[in-house]
Order: sequence, then C-alpha cells, then structure tokens
Amino acid sequence: MKLQFLGGAREVGRSAILVNDRLLLDYGMLTGNPPQFPVGSVDPDAVVVSHGHLDHVGAIPTLLSGDARPPLHWTPPTYELAMTLARDMLKLHGGTYSCPFTENDLKRVTEVAETHGYRETFEAAGHEVTFYNAGHIPGSAHVLVDDGETRLLYTGDFHTDSPRGSFASASRANRLGESIRGQRLVSGSTARPDADVVVCESTYSDVEHDHRADVERRFVESVRTTLWEGGTVVVPAFAIGRTQELMLVCAAHDIDCYVDGMGQRVTRMLRSYPEFVRDADALKRAVSNARFVTGRDGQRKRIARKNTVIITTSGMLSGGPAMTYIPEIRTDPVNKITMTGYQVEGTPGRQLLERGRCELNGGVVPVAAQAEAYDFSAHADADGLRSFLDEYRGARALVNHGDRCEAFAAELREDGYDASAPELGETVHV
Repeated sequence: MKLQFLGGAREVGRSAILVNDRLLLDYGMLTGNPPQFPVGSVDPDAVVVSHGHLDHVGAIPTLLSGDARPPLHWTPPTYELAMTLARDMLKLHGGTYSCPFTENDLKRVTEVAETHGYRETFEAAGHEVTFYNAGHIPGSAHVLVDDGETRLLYTGDFHTDSPRGSFASASRANRLGESIRGQRLVSGSTARPDADVVVCESTYSDVEHDHRADVERRFVESVRTTLWEGGTVVVPAFAIGRTQELMLVCAAHDIDCYVDGMGQRVTRMLRSYPEFVRDADALKRAVSNARFVTGRDGQRKRIARKNTVIITTSGMLSGGPAMTYIPEIRTDPVNKITMTGYQVEGTPGRQLLERGRCELNGGVVPVAAQAEAYDFSAHADADGLRSFLDEYRGARALVNHGDRCEAFAAELREDGYDASAPELGETVHV
C-alpha cells in the first residue's frame, strides 16, 4: 500500500492522505491569514471523509472544480456539517483566496455525495472501506481501508471514554449523579478493528486531560458564582460539537442559557440524527433549556446586559457574535469569559488568556471581565492514545495531526512500536 501525506503531517490542519494514487482520505484546510491547503495536485477516483471539521473537510469542494467528479463518502452528519461549513465560507469569503471554491462546486458536492453508517462496508476506488465511531463529534469516524493485501486504519480525530466512570447515557448519569469522563454529546470510541497499519492522530500526545467530571464541576461552580453575583458569562465555543456539549452541561445542571452563532444550525441538524449522539433525549432537553438568539434589533446587546449565560461562536474570539457580546461585558470584573477549547497562538482568545487584553473591532483593548479556560477537549489525551495504540502493538504506526509527531513517534519506538512520523509531502510504502 502506498500512502502520500499531502497534509496533516507534523502539523494540525489540512489533513489529506492519498492511498494507492486513487483513494483520498480527507481534504482539509489550515485556517490562518492566508489559509493553507494540502500540497501537490491530486485527482482521486474517490474521497472518504473522517469527520466534519474544517481541517478535514474545508477544501473538499475544490476537488470538483474541474471535470472530475469523484464520489464523496462520509457519514450523514459529516456530509451535513461539511455543507454547513462550506456555505458559511462562501458567505464570508466567497471570491477570495480564503475560499477557493464556488457555489457551482458546492452544488456538485450534493450530486456525488454518498452517505454510510458505522460498520457498513462499501467500495471506494477499488478498496473496501468501513467506518467506525471515533467518538470525536457526531458522525466522526475511524476509517478502515482494505486493498486486498494491507489493512489501513486511519483514526481521524478521536476521543475515548475513561474505563472508570463511564456511563450508558447522559440521562442515567444525570439521574444518579454519576461522575463522567467522556463527552455528554457522543460516546467515546471503543472500536478496534484489525489493521496492519495505523495512521494515528497525536494532538494531545503529551497532555493528560483532567477528569471530565472535575472540569464540568469547576465550570458549573464558576458560572453559578458569577450569576449569583449578578454578572454575565460569555462562553465562546466552537459551533460543531462544543456548543452542543456546553448546552448539555447547562441543561444537566439547570443553568439557563442563550445560544448564538452557527452552533444553532448545527444543533438543529444534529437533532435529525439521534443515532449519532449519545443521548437524543438529553439533547432534546438541552435545546428546550436554551434560548436561540436571532440577533435582530439590538437583541445581542440587550442579552449581554442580563444576568445570564451566553454560549456563542467563535471559539477563539476570531469573529462571530462573540464580537458583539465581549465589548458589552468587558469592563465589569464581575462578568466572566470562559474559554472552552484550545486557543491557537496569536488568536484573540489566546491573547485574552495570556495578557488580559483582546483584539476587538480593529483594536487591542483591556478586558476587566474575568477570563478562564476549561479543557472540554474532544481529542484523546496521552493516556487515551496509548490505550488505543496498545491494541496495535504488532502493527506499523504512522503518527500525524500533532505539533510533536516526531517526539511521540520516538516515544512509541522506545516502547517497542514500529512507529514513525511522515513528513509533509512524503510517500510511505507499507
């Protein structure tokens, strides 16, 4: 089997791997100014997509800009999420380098899209392919590829529940007061299909996440304290996965909240796929507990002055409705901004946490409101990665999607694995 690493090698972003010159796994973008896309030119016979985040799907429509019409294979939620992100990109950046596809390209996506459920084997470019739940976001998948000689497992991004304190459903956890480590939105990955080669993400290979129940407890205590003191809590959150997770947390602890931004559309869409979430009834209650913001007639400024919780995009304060809420609350130290995801270096969210200042509306301003960070990560940590890879000690491990791929591969080799970290653009024969 021949693997070409066109993106996501020794970096986080623009994931893309070409298998046997025919089958493309993911085709994402690395957000930035300017954004970066997978290297080289590619003309696949088929494309298989692991999940609906920009760094894995952001460049998919560009594959259809010419005469080629390769079929696109993904789970139903991944297809819907990819279309939502692409439409948003067209709206915000259409006609610029930041959006290298057109409305016509997006229409072609709908014509060649083919959806599959978990554990349903299908044929793609002469390969047998099977999706397995990756536990990252709804619809996220490990991708097993069999070319008749070699079985490749591409993990995509994944999350595992702790073997201790796991639970059958969010509803049961809420009723019994059980502690939880995994996400409320999706069940952690338990699939371990046989494979000869594993391409494994390594985003948090040197991090041990705090127990999810402890993170949630600290978050809830902080929010309740601010509300009791009469303040407003703005919760910047990624639209896909994190917004819904925070809605579930608020509902589980009887905390009223507003929800703003793209997360509203994503939430409505996910309600249509109950089989891809951990507890559809809990998500339904979370939607009932929240109030969706329309943004009309100065509504956001009025909400910002209320004694309430606002879950809103963007997760790194780089745009979105958060840019209306933060200026309204920033001068009062009773108020709070709770960051709930990783903050890339140089983003306004990172500046806020490190310097107490934030870039808003073209200028950098001081923020008196309290800024806190909570690790609600949807990626496996160092223990989760090791636990997963322990099932593949006899397989070859290719480490990607991380800031320290080489270091993690070296650590695996010291532990007896046949591991390496391919470079960007490298071709590996396995």
